[in-house]
Amino acid sequence: MDASSSGEGSERGEEKGIFQYFGWVYHIGVNSVGREYCHLRFLLVRGKCVAMYKRDPHQNPGIKPIRQGVIGATLMVEELGCRKFNNGDLYVIRFYSRQEEGRKGEIACATAEESQRWMEAFLHAKQQAEHELLTESNARDKLMLDMEIDLQGNRHKMKRYASGFKKLKKIGQGPETLLRLSSKFFGNSEGFEGDTGDVFDEHQWKCVRTMSGIRIFEDVSDHRTGKGVLVKSVGVIDATADSVFEVFLNIERQKRYEWDMLMGDLELVETYDSNYDVVYGTYDPKYLTRWHSKRDFIFSRQWFRAQDGTYTILQFPSIHKKKPPRSGYRRTKINPSTWEIRNLNTPMGADRPRCLVSHTLEINSASWYRWKNSQQCTKFEKSVPYALLCQVAGLKEYIGANPALLQQYSTTAVRSHVSNPSMTGSDFAELQDEFYDAIAAESSSSDDESDDDKGSDEEHKVKLKNVSWAISNVALKRPAAQDVRKELDPNASSITIDVSDMHGSLRRGEDDKDTDCWTSPSGEGFMIRGKNYLKDNSKVAGGDPLLKLIAVDWLKVDKTADRIALHHRNLVQSETGKKFPFVLVFNLQVPAKPNYSLVLYYASDRAVSKDSLLAKFLDGDDTFRDTRFKLIPSIVEGYWMVKRAVGTKACLLGKAVTCKYFKQDNFFEIDVDIGSSSVARSVIGLVLGYVTSLVVDLAILIEAKEEAELPEYLLGTVRLNRLKPESAVPLGV
Repeated sequence: MDASSSGEGSERGEEKGIFQYFGWVYHIGVNSVGREYCHLRFLLVRGKCVAMYKRDPHQNPGIKPIRQGVIGATLMVEELGCRKFNNGDLYVIRFYSRQEEGRKGEIACATAEESQRWMEAFLHAKQQAEHELLTESNARDKLMLDMEIDLQGNRHKMKRYASGFKKLKKIGQGPETLLRLSSKFFGNSEGFEGDTGDVFDEHQWKCVRTMSGIRIFEDVSDHRTGKGVLVKSVGVIDATADSVFEVFLNIERQKRYEWDMLMGDLELVETYDSNYDVVYGTYDPKYLTRWHSKRDFIFSRQWFRAQDGTYTILQFPSIHKKKPPRSGYRRTKINPSTWEIRNLNTPMGADRPRCLVSHTLEINSASWYRWKNSQQCTKFEKSVPYALLCQVAGLKEYIGANPALLQQYSTTAVRSHVSNPSMTGSDFAELQDEFYDAIAAESSSSDDESDDDKGSDEEHKVKLKNVSWAISNVALKRPAAQDVRKELDPNASSITIDVSDMHGSLRRGEDDKDTDCWTSPSGEGFMIRGKNYLKDNSKVAGGDPLLKLIAVDWLKVDKTADRIALHHRNLVQSETGKKFPFVLVFNLQVPAKPNYSLVLYYASDRAVSKDSLLAKFLDGDDTFRDTRFKLIPSIVEGYWMVKRAVGTKACLLGKAVTCKYFKQDNFFEIDVDIGSSSVARSVIGLVLGYVTSLVVDLAILIEAKEEAELPEYLLGTVRLNRLKPESAVPLGV
């Protein structure tokens, strides 16, 4: 890299032949409890040494690095290209061990140009290290001494070390550019709508009250069903979704007494599949004077964690043989309700995480309207629904009053191996290995330790392991962006698709009022990534699907059936089916008693273009397919609790359940085993309980991650109108 190129790069410092680079990057990864992080860090490469800081050492000469090491011979570096982080994109560089690739870590830059310059910076550092190893017999000892100076962080040595920075030029524009990007990555939206779903929401929530730091909403849309009023309480809590979820599920009496004025005395009756339980509770009426006798209640709790970390909890009134009616108590029915606990994006530099908590329930009471329109105390404030609405406020105040709950993660202190000046060669080799653990295990926002650590050299501790860095001799180049191509071959002759010739076991419906049938809706009800998604995160309404839905099978099977298209009586094996240029078979395997398979057949009128994203998906390996194939669900009509359970967010199926892929001749089959996930089984079990009254829309697509792949398009859609389980036919009939 030339120091004069574009006014950016490096200059030789006061020591001859020492290249020095510095700039701001993001340190990204997954911590010990599986949470993703993306922290702004100052990175400095000086000769063969690398150091990472929380602040610019030019402006803070006494600051100690949180990561540092020297170039070794086992670490490789490669450029991974653009990757999405929440609402923005960064350019990622990965470090990994040539001997043990499982040890790895990543940094990210704001632009592709900065990423390339960091690659060149590490290449120069590698060359410097190799030169010393070839020309100096005691190079290993010198490398160890450099590590010792850097790790000890003695004030006078740090100042001398920093004196060589004064002639440097940075890579990139400094933290300002990245901090501006943080408004994309870590926006501070506190709304309860926004980009929370990939279908259009028919609910219209109107704020009718604010109290105790929470908002009370009422659904004022015209499509409401049922006799009650749908209301919700919404609040922002200064804690992670994980923390709030754990507090909410905890039934310990003393803790529950501090925030829940209704369900303070709870007893766990039974637990199923680690995400479903039944709880029994009692209540003393003296706190709600409207009641004149002791009350008890039983309800079930069912919870799911979405791919974005959002928790959904369903609460239903229940019965259980272990808890029959109790003498002296009146059994109370708890209102069905749902909880949603969703992490809010935290602005860069903020110390505390936040989450949005929503509690939705149906209230069948005329007193709601009187309370909503009156500022005076009413009978509603002495009711169970009111106590339920207040639970969000109770959680907010309880967590705010307990700072320990805000510390989501703990950090383990490890002794610095470099504090001992008599290190051996084997000690140095151990340091080289430790880098990979350190960079892949960034602690949370609570890892901020004092820049001026106190204590003796012998007792000096650092939170992050000390390491060696290495780099490959060849820097990988980022592939050029592909040209935009059509998914179907424009030069191939098209055929006419006549669905009247196609017949599956489930009949095609005449209109949306028909039952136990399917129809093929347009894609306008689904939100997909637009052409400029990588720049502004914009989504657009989906257009007409690429493939045409030609038939649907609703099958009853003894056990999950894979490769269903190979069955001799399957539609794909018919003479008509063989004439299609391409057929996509989507086999949704539903666990129940008996098991079911919902099989959708989508056909194209032309062959798939060889250079299309669809062809890349069809020819790719299963790992690639699992990270790209998406399903967007939508309950168009049905019980609101089922709608909340299913949600409206696109789901990468291969990340949630087991998917098997099978390609042969003119068709491609995707077998989705819903039973492979206990959470998915719970959701589908709830859906099957109401399936005869549900209108369900599904859309399938391949996720676009590169600019050349945008805008997204829908592969296919289907609307299932009030299916009847008994109408499923045995496989092969």
